[in-house]
Amino acid sequence: MQNSEAFMKGLTKNEAEKRLKTYGLNQLENKKSISPIKIFLSQFNDFIVWVLIAATIISGVMGEKADAITILIIVIMNSILGFIQEYKTEKSLEALKKLAAPTSKVIRDGKIEVINAENLVPGDLIILESGDRIPADCMIMQDSTVMVDESLLTGESVGVNKSSRDKENQLYMGTVLLTGKTMARITETGMKTEMGKIANMLQDIESERSPLKERLNSLGKILVVLCVVICAIVTVMGIWRGKNAYEMFLLGVSLAVAAIPEGLAAIVTVALALGVSRMLKRNSLVRKLPAVETLGCTSIICSDKTGTLTQNNMTVKVVYSNDSTYNVDKDGVPSNDLLRRAFVYCNDCSYDDKESSTQKSLFGDPTETALIKVFFKETKSYINFLSNAKRTYDIPFDSDRKMMSVIIREAKKDCCYVKGAPERLIERCKYILINGEVKPLTSYYKEKILSAVEAMSFNALRCIAAAYKDTDLIKGSSLENDLIFLGVAGIIDPPRKEVKDAVLKCKVAGIRPVMITGDHKNTAFAIGKELDICKNQSEVITGDELDNLSDKELLDRMGKVSIFARVSPNHKLRIVKLFKKKGYIVAMTGDGVNDAPAVKEADIGISMGISGTDVTKEASSMILLDDNFATIVAAVEEGRVIYDNIRKFIRYLLSCNLGEVLTMFLASLLYLDTPLLPIQILFVNLVTDGLPAIALGVDPADKDIMYQKPRPKNEHIFARGLKEKIVIRGSLIGVCTVLSFLAGRYYGMNLNTCRTLALGTLIMSQLIHVFECRSEKHSIFEINIFTNLYLVGAVLVSITMLCLVLYVPFLQTVFKTVAINFGQWMIIIFFSSFIAFINSLYLYMKR
Repeated sequence: MQNSEAFMKGLTKNEAEKRLKTYGLNQLENKKSISPIKIFLSQFNDFIVWVLIAATIISGVMGEKADAITILIIVIMNSILGFIQEYKTEKSLEALKKLAAPTSKVIRDGKIEVINAENLVPGDLIILESGDRIPADCMIMQDSTVMVDESLLTGESVGVNKSSRDKENQLYMGTVLLTGKTMARITETGMKTEMGKIANMLQDIESERSPLKERLNSLGKILVVLCVVICAIVTVMGIWRGKNAYEMFLLGVSLAVAAIPEGLAAIVTVALALGVSRMLKRNSLVRKLPAVETLGCTSIICSDKTGTLTQNNMTVKVVYSNDSTYNVDKDGVPSNDLLRRAFVYCNDCSYDDKESSTQKSLFGDPTETALIKVFFKETKSYINFLSNAKRTYDIPFDSDRKMMSVIIREAKKDCCYVKGAPERLIERCKYILINGEVKPLTSYYKEKILSAVEAMSFNALRCIAAAYKDTDLIKGSSLENDLIFLGVAGIIDPPRKEVKDAVLKCKVAGIRPVMITGDHKNTAFAIGKELDICKNQSEVITGDELDNLSDKELLDRMGKVSIFARVSPNHKLRIVKLFKKKGYIVAMTGDGVNDAPAVKEADIGISMGISGTDVTKEASSMILLDDNFATIVAAVEEGRVIYDNIRKFIRYLLSCNLGEVLTMFLASLLYLDTPLLPIQILFVNLVTDGLPAIALGVDPADKDIMYQKPRPKNEHIFARGLKEKIVIRGSLIGVCTVLSFLAGRYYGMNLNTCRTLALGTLIMSQLIHVFECRSEKHSIFEINIFTNLYLVGAVLVSITMLCLVLYVPFLQTVFKTVAINFGQWMIIIFFSSFIAFINSLYLYMKR
């Protein structure tokens, strides 16, 4: 056991080296690190990717090198995009390491030296000053009081006082010393610190696939089965009818390629990327593409209070002085010079004299900065005010006394100013100052003060009282007795102005906003009530209450709870997990390190771009660049638009591909000549599956999209009648294409001309259908086609490509087509338009 003097010399270098070998470096580790190569290779372990690779091989075997190369490029591009997103996510723990101080002042062999913080070991004696980031968990050893910003761990916006005399004498890695100077002994380093425990929680969380990814995986399986069935049926029927087996096999393979919408994955990626670009313009940066769609079906947003729903800017709202209550916003600050002196002199804030505004220049505890800002708007006037006074003595704030006292000398006269908790300060006061007159503090005045304090507390205002005593009274009694009461300031971290509207929009959209905070129950309730998140205190539950509830009991209560107060990081993680278990798609917003595990666990994690820490940003799926809760609403809308657009082009692609398959299948059943050659089928795919489908990805939103309820978590991509629409429309395309082929035969046209008519009808009917896919509720005649000029342009390009194939001699040879006349064009237009007419009539009759 070291004696006190030896201990204050710190560890010896030899002892420090031994402990470093025993305890390891003071750094956060990532036990589940995945190599970049493994992450990249994992992108190919996906069912839809297997389908695309199969399509590439089939196209290559058929000699269609251009088609094979196109599909291969799609596969590689998607894998690269997926790798980039996943690799960024895995770097969240590396961002957490940056919160540790890079260097630290340590006493070794009795000498002060600056070392790399990762070389600190348990038992080291370090020196901490105002503004330092704590390099490891440690215990205050010096007889001093410091104030620490622990918001990264607790979410609390108010600084915490720590002293060697208190039980709360522990400092934690990653937190910041706001005021004071002290010595501390390292107790834990690296992964054994509180920060390290959070790192462990991050490592234990597995990222889930988005609903869109699951839907596409299911779609891929359906398409593969469909392809195998089509190949088998068409090939067997052709051979049974006596046709060349090899030719029928090639035709079956062509149909299989046509049945697979090989552009689907690429178009999904493009749609998501375009959505991300639009969201960036609305101040939300998406880090993971599937998160856009996930956000669109979010049913609960779990939001941290401080800095997310509120401004993270403590502000004085109410002042009780001169036996009256003043609303600062309406009435201004009361005329009481002694009250101003007490709050400003009895204050440990520091300032930057280069800044002109006190909003930017003040540094220190948010409560103390708020007390200065309410009296001074400009830094210059604040500095001039301080220049006339000198602090000659002080008693720092501590958690037992809940007071701070200073003696200030002004004009060769001493005066004592005190500030602290109202209930403690009133006990020390003997008088009260009312309009410049000192009166006895009777029970009548005490009751009025306590009543005012209670009213402030009910509105979630943190109350700080002030008192003073002049030179004569100082001499006659102990410093903090027989004080003259001056007044009380009510301070709050105000809600963001735009959040209330955002909360209302969430509720209209069927999204439930839930507040999760480390703040006091009353404070959380008052903010929640003001924002319309909750209506009564029965909707608020605390962390202590959570600890006394089993998961089953908590699940039963969750439907009625809108605010979780006084919660820890473990609580947040548990809450998010249970909401997910209940079947909700959960979004979690946060800024501090304490939010990171819950942010990563949520279906979609949302971090703050301005106030958010690096670890939270890296763990999140989306970053709010303006730290504005209202931006989430815009992101939700964008997510819904993108998902609807994905449904639109899935409807379009599968309807068209089904039409192509049915064309060949019906021809086989009716013992007709093959209406389309393999090269023509591939050309149809090229013309219709590309630009028109991509253009659907930028289609504008339906006007009522934010009045719809969120989609169920397990909703299939074909839900809400999409499957029926695809089957009906695909069948009509196939039937009318065969009818146009038969019309050519009826009028005595040769086989190549009939096939050209079928080719034209199939392409034109699909290009008309793309406009129908813009709405699931309205017919083509009710939609303004010019609201999506990209789609109009894409269709014109496709029609041009069709004309080139029909009228350019070289292309006629390649695709086995002929030039058609006006009358033949009328056959194509009739059957193409006839399909749209029948579909519009069906929609009308259905409504």
